[in-house]
Amino acid sequence: MTRAILFVVLAASVAACAPPATRAWALTDAARTYNEGVRWERFEAAATVVPPAERAQFLDERDLLARDLRITDSEIVRLDEHGRTADVSVKHTWYRDSEGTVRETVAAQRWERQGK
Repeated sequence: MTRAILFVVLAASVAACAPPATRAWALTDAARTYNEGVRWERFEAAATVVPPAERAQFLDERDLLARDLRITDSEIVRLDEHGRTADVSVKHTWYRDSEGTVRETVAAQRWERQGK
């Protein structure tokens, strides 16, 4: 009996230390994984949150763009969750090697949670 109570207390303590697994956190984490992956040219990491049917095309496009495009900064400036979807605004600072002019673009992204 005492062991059972000790186990329950210990399990509750460990669970209290775990990060919350909310949908908003999952969408924020996915958006961050994608945008940081694109920013640092870690396309395989970014592709982990792209739907499987679109991954090969995504990787081919990113490899082609990376020949001339440099993203120097990315920042998620807004994230609005709507149930299974989220609207994300991301500010990118970038330039093309062929031009050298630094530009800033705010991209609108629509995220959709599929499956789990």
